[in-house]
Amino acid sequence: MTADNATAGRAPSTVGVFSEPVRPVGGRWIAAFALAWLGVWMAQLTPVQLLLPAQIQDQLRTDDWVQNVVAFGIISGISALCAIVAFPVTGALSDRTTSRLGRRRPWIAAGALIFALSLLVLGVQHSMVGIGVFWCLALTGFCVLTAALTATISDQVPVDQRGYVSGWLSAPQAVGIIAGILLVTMLALGTFLGYAAMAVLLVVLVIPFLFIPDAVLLREQRSPWSFRGMVDSLWISPKRYPDFGWTLLSRVLVNFGNAFGTSLLLYFLEFGLGDKHAEDDLIVLVLIYMVFVILAALVLGRLSDVLGRRKAFVFLSSTLQALAALILAFVPLFSVAMVAAGLLGLGYGCFLAVDQALATQVLPDPETRGKDLGIMNIATAVPQAAAPLLGALLVFVAGFTGLFIMGAVFAFAGAVAVSRVRSVR
Repeated sequence: MTADNATAGRAPSTVGVFSEPVRPVGGRWIAAFALAWLGVWMAQLTPVQLLLPAQIQDQLRTDDWVQNVVAFGIISGISALCAIVAFPVTGALSDRTTSRLGRRRPWIAAGALIFALSLLVLGVQHSMVGIGVFWCLALTGFCVLTAALTATISDQVPVDQRGYVSGWLSAPQAVGIIAGILLVTMLALGTFLGYAAMAVLLVVLVIPFLFIPDAVLLREQRSPWSFRGMVDSLWISPKRYPDFGWTLLSRVLVNFGNAFGTSLLLYFLEFGLGDKHAEDDLIVLVLIYMVFVILAALVLGRLSDVLGRRKAFVFLSSTLQALAALILAFVPLFSVAMVAAGLLGLGYGCFLAVDQALATQVLPDPETRGKDLGIMNIATAVPQAAAPLLGALLVFVAGFTGLFIMGAVFAFAGAVAVSRVRSVR
């Protein structure tokens, strides 16, 4: 169903829910949106980068990094399966929600609660099974929350403001990584207090966005529903909607490329370069990466709005990430790694902001924005979850050089895929 067909014949109130927004969102909206994402990224990335690997290593009681990475990869891979289901299903349910609070806010609140409670319980687990189960529940809460939160961009932000607003989704990711890691390490919080701190900050930072108005869908405005119909709707034909398919493929490829370049960076420093100060030097690289992610997300995201172009920026961002991976592959020095971290941050920050804006412009049906963006979100979450295990296998077969070359190949392939999009400049 096209946007024109979707709005034809509806009552004005219905069109108001499903039509493209035209009024720019203000500073209060953007600030609440950015704070919510800061809480989300701290709660998701601090466990991925620090708490979860350390918790797994404590259970395995081995210094063999391959065993640790494989165990972490298995748990991440299982959680990725949860994301594959949770993202589109909760997005589809939020599309049909008729709560007086709106379509998205109930799911944002529920997702934050599930996420936070799962992190608290995860912090007291002392078995691999318990760690796996509650990390999967935590990631499910993350999916519920972010599927609804991402959909608010399509619901409320006009097209010519989406690059800038998406920058405020992306920039907090970089801040969240370093802020979470520094909070846990500098205060020596340990496993339980580390998870608890992330859970509390998540809830506190998401709450302001729950006061942002959300359009209410009336019961009579919903199309007929069936379980079979919902399952069928999870498949979006790339032949019928080629731009959606190419954008989804590009997102999968680029996120795999980025994850191959970042997920095993600590092990690259420690075992690839023989760095005796690997943890401290990792923080240096993360800081460099963070600065360039923030600059690229906010500046280049806004520039894409001004120029009315998306594809060129996504193509450039993918190419920069590929270049960074090739530098790491063929010049394995810490000084060079700092340059690569800057290029990677510049490329990925631009990609996060502009590709999110691009994704909102290739959705098949305004009635199913939440579900369709949930499918798009799979392409971000699954590569990040699967990359540690796949990356460890690549290192085992071809060393760190092979890992980074593969990262470059995936990033270049993502650039080629986005060039095939036709409906967006």
